[in-house]
Amino acid sequence: MARRKRPKKSWGRRLMGLLRKTAALVLAGTIAMTLLFRWVAPPTSAFMLQQRLSGTRVDYRWVPLDRISPHAALAVIASEDQNFFDHWGLDVKAIADAIRDNRARSRPRGASTISQQVAKNLFLWPGRSYVRKGVEVYFTLLMEISWSKRRILEVYLNIAEMGTGVFGVEAAGRRFFHKPASRLNRREAATLAAVLPSPRRMRADRPSDYVKRRTWQIRQQMNALGGSAFFRGGRSLGTPGP
Repeated sequence: MARRKRPKKSWGRRLMGLLRKTAALVLAGTIAMTLLFRWVAPPTSAFMLQQRLSGTRVDYRWVPLDRISPHAALAVIASEDQNFFDHWGLDVKAIADAIRDNRARSRPRGASTISQQVAKNLFLWPGRSYVRKGVEVYFTLLMEISWSKRRILEVYLNIAEMGTGVFGVEAAGRRFFHKPASRLNRREAATLAAVLPSPRRMRADRPSDYVKRRTWQIRQQMNALGGSAFFRGGRSLGTPGP
């Protein structure tokens, strides 16, 4: 008895099957990569790769959080994300405030958390689009689920751009203040945090009047957040020096 031939799948069904497999592979790959960086120091980042492709020399030196001055951790939280320990990657109140304030501003301000900035700098491409923002939110939530706040802060302090081609507080400390990240004082840490919004335009070693004012403001916020007694997840970051 002759076997009945199976009907051929239409090109539409084959395409849908291929898309589902591709989506599953991409999902599995992003989860695996995110979990890997929970324990492994990233060898580079998307933003570092962009700098290298443009011909810029990249200075990147990973150091664990225990070898970074507590002043640096406090300074970036004071300047970038004061609700860092209280949100799950997205600061809804800050987003709402930014939307309200931007109605009266010619230059809109952002509301990205430290977690969002890690996701953007580590995995994504520069630019502004709804697609990129959506992928950023995906990676942000994935990190918040699988990483500790300590790890997110550690990666941020190591991969944030703090000067043209200068990534992380260890490279920035040695380049601009001739000392390792472990020895940064309050003023130096606040100065590095002050240039974060535009590290290729502003200089930590030759601060403009704006950077000096911003440094002073960040130091005031550091004092308001706890000064020398700063806590990470209920555990002390350490007692900084002067």
